[in-house]
Amino acid sequence: MSGSAMQPDRHDVALTVNGAAYRGRVESRMLLSDFLRHDLRLAGTHVGCEHGVCGACTVLVDGAPVRSCLMLAVQADGRELMTIEGLAGDAERLHPIQQAMHSHHGLQCGYCTPGILMTMTAFLKEHPSPSEHEVREALSGNLCRCTGYQNIVDAVLAAALTVRTSP
Repeated sequence: MSGSAMQPDRHDVALTVNGAAYRGRVESRMLLSDFLRHDLRLAGTHVGCEHGVCGACTVLVDGAPVRSCLMLAVQADGRELMTIEGLAGDAERLHPIQQAMHSHHGLQCGYCTPGILMTMTAFLKEHPSPSEHEVREALSGNLCRCTGYQNIVDAVLAAALTVRTSP
């Protein structure tokens, strides 16, 4: 190698995020969380621990919750992603889980909230009638330092009821 710096390995990616198609060129080592926050300017995906432990960076990839700080942007090529910005789908109305978190005071500082909402959205699709124990188990991968979790659990149970009884 001469005196110039080595050029980063870059790859083309094409993916759908919150229903919109994106194409871009990313470094092979770029994290999905960085791609979402910096390249796509979707700052609702929070980065807490950068080790996949706290769950703040959780997004849905093809409907499954994924820690975006542990996934490379190139791995999202051809995939469909949903971030917190796309959860409601309608700027005029909150998603039932968002409304329940608000109604049941399930958030305080809000830093963990996007990851919890994305995790619980996927969970409720798989478990439409969860018990309190099942909700707590599903929440175990998302850390919250403010709430003590009870209001979050109450909100998820209320959201499950709303989703089950909605036409």
